[in-house]
Amino acid sequence: MRLDDEQESSNFEIQDGRSGGFGGFGGGGGGLLGLLLPMIGSRFGCGGIALVLIVVMVMGGGGNLLSGLGGLAGGGGMIGMPQQQQGAGSTDASKLTPVQHWSLKVLKSTEDTWGQIFQQSGAQYEPTILVFYSQNGTSGCGAAQSAMGPFYCPTDRKIYLDTDFFNELQDRFRASGDFAQAYVIAHEVAHHVQDLEGTLGKVNQMQHRVSEGEGNALQVKIELQADCYAGVWGKATGLMEAGDVEEGLTAAQAIGDDTLQRGAGRTPMPDSFTHGSSAQRMKWLKRGLETGDPAQCDTFSGE
Repeated sequence: MRLDDEQESSNFEIQDGRSGGFGGFGGGGGGLLGLLLPMIGSRFGCGGIALVLIVVMVMGGGGNLLSGLGGLAGGGGMIGMPQQQQGAGSTDASKLTPVQHWSLKVLKSTEDTWGQIFQQSGAQYEPTILVFYSQNGTSGCGAAQSAMGPFYCPTDRKIYLDTDFFNELQDRFRASGDFAQAYVIAHEVAHHVQDLEGTLGKVNQMQHRVSEGEGNALQVKIELQADCYAGVWGKATGLMEAGDVEEGLTAAQAIGDDTLQRGAGRTPMPDSFTHGSSAQRMKWLKRGLETGDPAQCDTFSGE
C-alpha cells in the first residue's frame, strides 16, 4: 500500500503493558480463565478458532459475543461483557514505534473512507480508538492478552492491538505483506462500523435465544461481513498496489476456520466455525474489494 505520504490518525492510546492480567471480568480469575482458555485454545489448536484478525466466541449457550480477526478472527470484539475499570493510556506520539506510526496511517485511511460512506447516507461516523499494548493490557471488556490477537471491544468502542501479532501473521500463518497487516486493522474497524450500525447488538440479542451452533453461524456472518467491509475500505482508499489483493486473499485463506482446524490436526467441524471457512473469507473480502459497496456485504441474506 502507498502509505508513506499519508497522515496518521490521532485516535490512539498506548498502554505500558504492566496492567491487565487475569482479573476484571467479574467472578475472579477463574471466570476470566474460563473465557480466555477457549479463545486461546481455538487459536492454538485446542478447539474453536484461531484468530488472525480477531478471536470471536459464543459464550454461555449462545450468549456473549466476542468478535475479533483474529480480528480477522482475531480476537474480535467482546459484546455483552461486564465493563472493567481502566486507566487512560498515553497519547504521547513520541512513544510510538515505527509499526505503530504505520498502523495509525492505516487507521486514518479507514476514518476517511467510513467518514465519506456515512456522510453519503446522512450520518456521521464516530472514529474508534486504536489502543497499543505489549503482552498484557486492559480493555473495557476485560484483560487484553497478546494471545487473544487483535480485537474490538464494543463496551468502550476501542480496538486493541499488540503489533507483535504482525510477526505471527507472517511467520505462523505465512501471510506476509503490508496489505495483509492493514487488512487486520481494517477488519477490526469493520466491527466498529457494525457496532455503530447496530448490527453487533442485534446479533448478540439473537445469540441469547438460539443454540450454540446457531449462535456460531450468526457469528460467522458477522465476521464475513467484516471481511467484506475491509475490502470496501481497500477499494475506496486508492492506495492499493500490485500484489495487495493477493496478500489480502492469502491472509483470508490462512485464517479460515477449516484451515486452522486442519493445521491443528483436527477434522474441520463447520458447526464450530465462528469466522468462516477459508473459501468464505476469501469470497467476501474479494466482494468488498471488487465492488467497494457496503450494500454488497449483506452476509445475513446472501451466501
